[in-house]
Order: sequence, then C-alpha cells, then structure tokens
Amino acid sequence: MDNQYNYNTPNDQFQNQATGNGGPDFHFGQTDPDFSHRKKEKKPRDHKKAAKIAGGLCFAVAFGVIASAAFQTTNFVGNALFGEKVKTEKSSEKKVDSTSLTRTSSTVTSDVSEVVNSVMPSVVSITNMSVQQVQSFFGGTSSQEVQSSGSGIIVGQNDTELLIATNNHVVEGSTTLTVSFINESSAEAKIKGTDASRDLAVIAVPLENIEEETMGEIKVATLGDSTKLQVGEPVIAIGNALGYGQSVTTGIVSALNRQIDMEGFDAELIQTDAAINPGNSGGALVNANGEVIGINTVKVSSDAVEGMGYAIPISDANETITTLMNKETREQVPEDERGFLGVEITNVEAESAELYGMPTGVYIRNVIEGTGAEKAGLVRGGVITELDGSSVDSMTTLQNLLSYYRVGETVTLTVEMPGKDGSYEEKEVEVVLSEKQTETAIPKR
Repeated sequence: MDNQYNYNTPNDQFQNQATGNGGPDFHFGQTDPDFSHRKKEKKPRDHKKAAKIAGGLCFAVAFGVIASAAFQTTNFVGNALFGEKVKTEKSSEKKVDSTSLTRTSSTVTSDVSEVVNSVMPSVVSITNMSVQQVQSFFGGTSSQEVQSSGSGIIVGQNDTELLIATNNHVVEGSTTLTVSFINESSAEAKIKGTDASRDLAVIAVPLENIEEETMGEIKVATLGDSTKLQVGEPVIAIGNALGYGQSVTTGIVSALNRQIDMEGFDAELIQTDAAINPGNSGGALVNANGEVIGINTVKVSSDAVEGMGYAIPISDANETITTLMNKETREQVPEDERGFLGVEITNVEAESAELYGMPTGVYIRNVIEGTGAEKAGLVRGGVITELDGSSVDSMTTLQNLLSYYRVGETVTLTVEMPGKDGSYEEKEVEVVLSEKQTETAIPKR
C-alpha cells in the first residue's frame, strides 16, 4: 500500500544498504609495494591448481548471484510488510508540482509559508466584549462582562470603512468589538449585518481609525471557488486559535456538503482535518493557491472524535456576505432609548418545527395592545424569521438586532402568518417601534 507521507522510516535505511553503499572496499589488481622490484620467474602451469581456482571463482560468482537475489527478495518482503513503496526500474515516478502542498518535510516549510505569507495580511483577530447573565451561588443572576475571541477575513473596502467577514456567533451579543491586524495594531469595529441561520456576519472598521502604516500592510483577501474543491485537496486554516494570535494548521478536504445538527444553523459545510480550535471561528480556510475557499465555523469536540472541523463554503457565503456589506452600519442604542416591538415571544425549537410543520424562528405568543406590532397587524401564532433582511433564529438574535434601533424607527419584519388549514404564508410587515411599557400590559388574544 502506498504511503502518503515521506517519513524517514527504518525501511529507508534498509533500502540504502541494499544499493551497496558502505561496507569494505575491494581493490582488484593492486600491486604489493614490498615485492614490486623482484623479478618474477616463470613456473610450469599446474592444471589441477588452475582448475581448482576456476572452480572457486565459479562458486564465488554463483554465491554472489544467489546472495544478491536473496537480499533483493528480503528487501521486497520487508517493504511489503512495512507499507513502503516497492519500485522497479520500469515504474514511472510522478512529478510533484513545486507549488502543490504536501506533507513532506522538504516542501511543507516552503510551500505553506509562501501561502501563509500571502494570506495572513487578510486575516484579523476579533475580541468580543459582551454582557451576560451569570447565575450566582445563591441562585440569583447578575450581569457580568465576558470576553471571547474569534477571527475574521478582510473582504472589501468602501469610501469610509474596511469590511470584514466573520461568523455570527463571534460577534453575537457584543457591546464592544476590537479588531487586531497583522502588525498587532487594533481598532474598534461595528456590526454591519448578521445572518444567524448561516452563521455569517460582516463588521466594519472606520478607515479613519486605522493607522496609515497598518493600511500599507493589510489587504483584501482573494476569494476562490469552493464548488471546484475535491476531497483530498490540501488546505490551510488560519485564525486566532484560543485568542493567542494568528496561527496556522494544515490538512486536507475530508468531505464536502456535510450537514451538522446545530440549532438554527442551515448550511452544507466543508469537512477538514486541519485543526480548528476555539478562536479559529471566522478565520480563513485557504487552498494551495492562497485563495479563501471557506470560513472556519465549528469543530466536533468529543473524546471519541479527532480531526473533524467544518467551514462554510465561500461560494455559498458570497451572496450573504455581499448583502451584509451593503447594509447600513449601526451603533448600539442605550437600553433606555431602544425601540420596543410589542410582542411576547418564544423560540421555535427544531424538534417542534419538524413535528408541527412550523418554520424556524421566533413564535409570537401574544401581541401587546397599543404597540407598533398590533398596529402593523401582527397576530398570535405568527413566526418572525427576519428583521431588515437579517435572519432571526432565536429570541436572543431578535433582541440583539433590536438593540440597534431607537424608539420611533421603522423595521421590516418577515413573518410566517398561520393559515386556517395549518399552513403558513410569508408576509413582510413594517412595524414602528414604540416605547417600552413599564406597566403590565394586557395582551391581545
């Protein structure tokens, strides 16, 4: 069986010995210097002695032939047992393109480093500061600031902003986003748009906040065509693993069009054995040409599993990223100034959606009287799936999206409205956000 890796195994040493290298040197026809001055006397030929010598030479030649054959046989068997390639003089050797990625020690250093040097300026580290509710020892809850790390890919630039693609879960719930570039300089970023169902997001860094020196070192990533990927093709994962800064791992495409069981996540993914660790999310999966062919998103974490990471194919993400890049960049609104939708909601779990034929999103339990939701015609039983083009897969996602809107602003909701026969009809509804009610409201039933 062919061995993909060119390791220096004991069999390699065995093969070297078989070529005749090493061992004692034999010099035929050498003259003895101590007796070269003596004149040799002719002696009568001894035919019996000559016959013995000839016989001995024949025996030596025969022994050499047999020994050589036995040695080659041993070499062949040894190679077969240890899994090494058995080559013959007639076997053709495949030429390896110098630009291709292999795991040979002589090529990994040069080839991977060249690709990494070309891609690294396009990859950034992202630090997310968020406020989360933490349960105390006595059963109560308190707000606590939490820091998490992720990665991003520079995908564009407009007149005022540098645009970076990443995962939605990297930026979700953020109060502050900080982007660090290849030269370790940092700048604050704002969310441009998110798509929770695709686990994609685009964030923006104002160009005026980026140092001139940094602008000279960073660059927009080159995007490839993930539809042309083949299983077994070498890939490189680059990202901010564990928040330590950019690091690199290598592997291959293990499988294509993989679907994984994650709540609210709907995509076919690239599976790779390149290590994708916490903090790599949102980083680049690139091919041997230095083209981004995937956005790293998740790995399987289990004692029984090794080397199963996943990336969103870039060709599938292109349309979503383009849409998010063209959205208006918004800043979070102080909590007391945020608009109120006017509905009581609950999550539609995947099991319920499948059991009852419901769309995935946020279920409207009640509509509060006198609010924008009631005036817009929202009713109990509807399922909110989008807000201003951003997908809504949970209450948390909806609340995060609404945190960027003030009282009096208008949002466009995509709602699956229930029909009499149990089916759902998609509608777009414009809702003017009202002021949050402090008194107990009577829900509309």
